[in-house]
Amino acid sequence: MPNPKRRHSKSRTRQRRAHDALEVPQFYLDKDSGEPKVPHRVDPKHGTYKGRQIIDVKEEV
Repeated sequence: MPNPKRRHSKSRTRQRRAHDALEVPQFYLDKDSGEPKVPHRVDPKHGTYKGRQIIDVKEEV
């Protein structure tokens, strides 16, 4: 297996690790229900997207 010939500098290592930070997932609060939703996705509970009915959802018994 190939091994590095020279040691990587601290700045090079830190530049690589700068992209490893965890990000907070994006969400918004729904106007009607007030629960958090993921943007740009069809709501699986009601089947709506941008205020329009997209899919028919069966009621849970």
